[in-house]
Parts: sequence; C-alpha cells; structure tokens
Amino acid sequence: MTRNVTAKPSRRRTQHSLEPKAQPVQQRAADTLERILEAAAQTLSDVGIERLSTNLVCERAGLTPPALYRYFPNKYALLSELGQRLMQRQNECVGRWMTEEVLAGGVATLEPALAGVLLDTYEVTRETEGGVWIMRAMRAVPALQEVRLASHTAVTEAQMKLLVRALPGADKPELRLASRVVVELVYAAVEMLFDEAMDAKAVARVVAGMLSSHLERVPKAQPARGRRKGAAEGA
Repeated sequence: MTRNVTAKPSRRRTQHSLEPKAQPVQQRAADTLERILEAAAQTLSDVGIERLSTNLVCERAGLTPPALYRYFPNKYALLSELGQRLMQRQNECVGRWMTEEVLAGGVATLEPALAGVLLDTYEVTRETEGGVWIMRAMRAVPALQEVRLASHTAVTEAQMKLLVRALPGADKPELRLASRVVVELVYAAVEMLFDEAMDAKAVARVVAGMLSSHLERVPKAQPARGRRKGAAEGA
C-alpha cells in the first residue's frame, strides 16, 4: 500500500518535517545516506518535482522504504537536504569573488566580480546532479521556502559586513537593501539561464553592469541629530 494519499483541500498549509531523522555515525550509515541523496537527485532529474516520491527513490537506490525513513521522513526532507547542499556550493561562489577590496574598488572591480559570481553559480548548479531541479524546488515548493530564504539571508548578511567595512560612510539600511536585492537578482538570472537558451556571458555582463552601477548611488549615512546638537552647544 502506498503511503501517499490525496488530502482534502484545506485552508491550512500542511507542515512537512524537513529535518533528517538521524545523523549517520558509522561509515556504512554515511554511505547509505549519500546513496539515498544521489538516488533522489537522479530521480528528481528524471521525473521532476511533482512526481518525485520516496518509493521511486528507494527503487533507484535499491533500498527498502524503512531504510530510507530511518534518515528522511518524507520527500521534502530529501529536497531540503539537497537544496541546502546546492546552496552551500552556490554561496561559496560569492565568497570566492566578493571581497572587501573588490567592494572598495567601486564599479571597476565590482562589475567583473558580480559577473564572475553569476557565471560560477550557473556552472556549479549545472554540474550538480539534479541541480536545476533542486533550485527550482527551492522556489516552487512552499514547504522549502524558509530553506531558500535562510540561505539568501545568510549571504546578504555576509556581504553586508564586507560593505560596511569597505564603505564606512554609506547608509547601512541602504547597503543591506542593496545586498538583499543583488542576491535575489543574481539567483533569478541563474534560473533564467536554465529556462531559456541565452548566452550566459552576455546575461552576466548585463546583470553585473546594472547591479554594480547602483554602488555609486548609495547615499551617505546621515549624522545623528543628537550628536550635531550636542556638538553645536559645546562649540
């Protein structure tokens, strides 16, 4: 009997557990977990998000359902783990290109760095087993929304710290907003490259040019009124 049942429409969104049930301790268990994830990525590539099921993953991995459920309670936990791993690889691309020196160098250094981030992110996703489908699942499946947002928020905060050091006089709220928008737009451009037959380098050039130009328009931080008043009174 299959575990999947059709639920009646409800106003409340079903909450799926995304946490693995167990972390492998022994090498054999770790190998089994990796075998499950590899089979899940391959199955996802073959059948897509909607048709992915734990039964299909078990069949490809040569495991029984109880063996899979020892680690993952449902297909959403599988997708969550695959998504976190992919996004970690994608986020490492940002760290390789975006440095304090790049950000402090203005448009001349920021524009090629942003293009590099986009192209590297695209290549990492393309080279990852099931990468494009994993990325799509992170956006299409409501249960996985927080996984995607948590990753993007972490990248935003890391870039924000670099920007504050590189541009100490800039308005911090504006820097945070710009960082968050850049993260979303870069990932959106990567998704577009998988959806349409486009020249990746040309897309990277246009996106990088648009985003880097905003750096010159970031306003300066406004001095606190209380400090100015106190300084005037002490003059």
